[in-house]
Amino acid sequence: MKNKYSDLIHQTFNFPQEGFSVKDNLLHFNEIPIMDIIKQYGTPLKITYLPKISSHIQKAKRLFNVAMAKSDYKGSYTYCYCTKSSHFSFILEEVLKNDVHLETSSAFDIPIVREVYKKGLISKDTFIVCNGYKRENYQQYISELINEDFNVIPVLDNKSEIDYYKKHVKNKTKLGIRIAAEEEPSYQFYTSRLGIRYKEIVEYYKEHIKGNPKFELKMLHFFINTGIKDSIYYWTELAKCMKVYADLKKICPELDSLNIGGGMPIRTSLNFDYDYEYIIEEIISQIKTYCKQHKVKEPNIFTEFGSFTVGESGAAIYSVLDQKNQNDREKWYMIDSSFITTLPDTWGINQRFVLLAINHWDREYQRVNLGGLTCDSMDYYNTEAHANQVFLPKLDRETEEPLYVGFFHTGAYQESLSGYGGIQHCLIPAPKHVIISKDENGELSTRMFAKEQSFKSMLKTLGY
Repeated sequence: MKNKYSDLIHQTFNFPQEGFSVKDNLLHFNEIPIMDIIKQYGTPLKITYLPKISSHIQKAKRLFNVAMAKSDYKGSYTYCYCTKSSHFSFILEEVLKNDVHLETSSAFDIPIVREVYKKGLISKDTFIVCNGYKRENYQQYISELINEDFNVIPVLDNKSEIDYYKKHVKNKTKLGIRIAAEEEPSYQFYTSRLGIRYKEIVEYYKEHIKGNPKFELKMLHFFINTGIKDSIYYWTELAKCMKVYADLKKICPELDSLNIGGGMPIRTSLNFDYDYEYIIEEIISQIKTYCKQHKVKEPNIFTEFGSFTVGESGAAIYSVLDQKNQNDREKWYMIDSSFITTLPDTWGINQRFVLLAINHWDREYQRVNLGGLTCDSMDYYNTEAHANQVFLPKLDRETEEPLYVGFFHTGAYQESLSGYGGIQHCLIPAPKHVIISKDENGELSTRMFAKEQSFKSMLKTLGY
């Protein structure tokens, strides 16, 4: 019977697969020998592999452009990066190498826009799509950009938002309207708290935008919280959105863009199966068919991809400190950090990531629970996306090399949600963060972005 960890992975999944391979019983992530990184920097450790960001952007651009060519689609395609997924400078610098545009969601995104403009990473022609429910300082920053001739599209999230722009913008302003889409049936509420109701949008346009020389409605924003999926729910909501677009287009000829927010999924399990090509071709086909049937010109397509852009670039690496047997059936592997503080999605929304052992693939495996260092009973990980259990190589106390485990495709949201650089639960320090790049010759290089958080920085934050 084959009962080694390597046998388990190869028998359970189609392995190796994109981004993951094993050489000499050691895991490689995007051809990066992870054990070499561990030996250089230690654990706990977060890594960001920058080339993965560009490859995902180029993949989406290619798929949309091919889908449009197949359908003889007349509109253009614009890729926007959702800055809320990760605001780090090294992320924005990599993203903006790919001729993309930006989507913001809060007031303090705007100073970041100004910083990347100063560095020459964007121009005033770059689309800045401003989403979110906007307090006055966000509206102020947006108005200032518009008055300085930046290519800004404020997406109206509520009916009163336009009042501020009426008073403060001087240049003619391109506007968007966000549709308040209905949520999935499993949600505890029926309609998104964000946006304007389907049935009210046409009348709102007539009363507040049409005929006003300051404004022109350019974009309809369609956002599905659960992302782009091949489901009856998604296609139904897209059809409802297209009805609003067609109704508006007939009375608003300057409307020419549809923003299909929500994003495409990333791989959170080695069992992941998603046909990107089919989904994108179906979206383009359905939009074109609807427009043809209702005799309106098909819109330019904008997408806002955050997790899809950066998610698969990230990983979190831990050491297993010890095994604890708390009863006759449950084994605990204690890691040298905390899930609550370093991967808050696993705790907050039960998000799952690709989990693999880094070393010891030649050992037998066993079922385990992974426990973090905080005193919180919820600081654990014991369920995979494809199964209700976790299997990892057995520990061998006689060997000097510990077991290392990696959580992969963690590049979106984790640092923002956990409060990067602040105070963590039980004062568990934030791990060191390493950036990995590749030069024109394919040579890998690493640099330390941040050291492990020190007690001095914590004491300073706490006022000591």
